Amino acid sequence: MKSLTLGVEEEFMLVDRGSRAPVNRAPAVLRAARPALGEQVQTEYYDAQVEICTRPAAHSEDTREQLARLRRVVGAAAEAAGCLLVAAGTPAVPPAEPLTVTDTRRYQLMARRYAPPRNPAYTGLVCGCHVHVGSLRRDQALRLANHMRPWLPVLQSLAANSPFSLREDTGFDSWRAVEHARWPTVGPPPVLDERRYRDIVGALIGAGVILDDRMVYWHARPSEHVPTLEVRIADANADLDVVVLLAALVRGLAVALLPEAESHAPPPNAPYSRLLLAHRLAAAQGIGGVGLDPESGEEQPAERLVYRLVERAAPGLERAGDLTRVEDLWRRLRTNGNGAARQRAVLRQRGSLEGVVDALAAMTAGP
Repeated sequence: MKSLTLGVEEEFMLVDRGSRAPVNRAPAVLRAARPALGEQVQTEYYDAQVEICTRPAAHSEDTREQLARLRRVVGAAAEAAGCLLVAAGTPAVPPAEPLTVTDTRRYQLMARRYAPPRNPAYTGLVCGCHVHVGSLRRDQALRLANHMRPWLPVLQSLAANSPFSLREDTGFDSWRAVEHARWPTVGPPPVLDERRYRDIVGALIGAGVILDDRMVYWHARPSEHVPTLEVRIADANADLDVVVLLAALVRGLAVALLPEAESHAPPPNAPYSRLLLAHRLAAAQGIGGVGLDPESGEEQPAERLVYRLVERAAPGLERAGDLTRVEDLWRRLRTNGNGAARQRAVLRQRGSLEGVVDALAAMTAGP
C-alpha cells in the first residue's frame, strides 16, 4: 500500500480587535509575518484574509506542529496590526468598511468578472481549509478523486463551522458552502480521466467560464501547482484538533482507496444529483442531522456515516499510524459538537456575536 504525504492550507479572517468586524489589514500582517514564514503565508482574495500553507509531511503530528507554529506567527503579526486572526467559514459580524480585493492582476480580474451582488451588506467573504495528498501524477489524482467523491460530504459534515453570517443565524452549519457555490465550477467533481479533464478545463477557459486552470474549484481536484490531489470541502476551523482529524481522514481514505483507483476498477456509482443533495445536507445539518450513504444513497444519521468513513479509511490510517489518533479526535468532536454547534453554544452563553468572535479568536490562537 503506497504512502502519501499530507499538506494543509488554511484561510483566516482578520477582524478588528474592537469591532470584531473583518478589516483590510492583510498587507501589514503579511509584511510582519513573511520574514519568519516566507511563502508559507500568502494573500487571499480579500485584504481581510490571509492563508497559511504547511510543507508536505509524512506524519500528521508534523502537520499539526507546523499549523500551530504558522498560526502563532501570523496571530502575532495580526495582533501587531490591531486585529485578531479568526478561523471560521464566514464572518459573524459584518464589516464596518467596504472590503478591498487584494491588489494582484488575477484577483482584480476575478473581481471584475465575478462581482458579487450590488448589496453593501454582502461580502462573499469565505474561508476554507484545503487538504493535499501526494505525490500523485494528474492521472492518478483524477482516478483517486473518482473513488473518493461519494465520501466527501461526510468529511464536509464534521468540518462545518459557519452558522452565522452578517449577524444572522443562517440555519446552516456551513453557510460558507452556500456562499462559495456562487463561484463557477464549485461542486462535486465529475468522473474524469486525464484526456476528459484537459478537454473540459480547456472548454471552460475557452468559453470564459473560468480564467484559468487554477479556477477549477471542484470539491476534489488535481492541484495545478503541486503534484497532489486537493480536497476542498471544509470550512476553516478554529479548533486545531478538527483540522488534524480532517487531514488525517482525507489522507487515510486516499491511501485506502488508491489500490482500487490504480487498478482501474470502476468508481462507485454516485449520480451527480445525489452528490449535490448529500453536500447540501452536510452543509445544512453537519453531524447533527442526516446524510446520504456513500454506497446506497439512503438517508442515515450523519454520525453513523462518520463511523463508516473511519472504518473505510482504517487501512490507510493504520499505514500512516493515525488510526488511534483519529478515533480519539472523532470521539472528542462527537462529544463537543462540530464548530457550528460550538459557535451557537457560545452565543447562548455570552449573548453576543462579538463574544462568538472572541471565542473563535482565542481558539485559533491556541494555548
